[in-house]
Amino acid sequence: MSEKPTQKAAPSDAAGESVQDRELRETLGTGLGTAQEHLQQNGGFFPFGITLSDDGELRIVMVTPGEPDEDGHIDAGQMLADLHELLRQGRDEFRAVAIVSDVSLPEHGSDGIHGAAEHRDGEVRAAIIPYSPAAEGFTFAAMEPDTHEPSVWVD
Repeated sequence: MSEKPTQKAAPSDAAGESVQDRELRETLGTGLGTAQEHLQQNGGFFPFGITLSDDGELRIVMVTPGEPDEDGHIDAGQMLADLHELLRQGRDEFRAVAIVSDVSLPEHGSDGIHGAAEHRDGEVRAAIIPYSPAAEGFTFAAMEPDTHEPSVWVD
């Protein structure tokens, strides 16, 4: 596992937004934005997590991919399972987490970035951003809400 500090979560000035909503929005937004950057710079990304600590610090959490199969493919499903387990083990240290992965969106005819944020107080927020290759990099469609079940703060 590797963790790198990314940024401090900023106080919210949105009227009526709860602390929990703000923390979910910031955690999910950081994850989705990081995935877009990795796509533009590297052409892809492995699943990763974003954690929000009690002191408001956002961190990237990654797991090491397993060995590629005979076709050179990495098992992203296993990486997601490992990431979920790692975040469950450390959940007492986090206020919120987001898990971000690259997904296939057959209904859009494209791939997409899927992000799911979960708060220790119980709320979940998820979204997808469809994308497609462009002449230079990728084009991203509008973010769409998605459904997701809690996976970190579950017993």
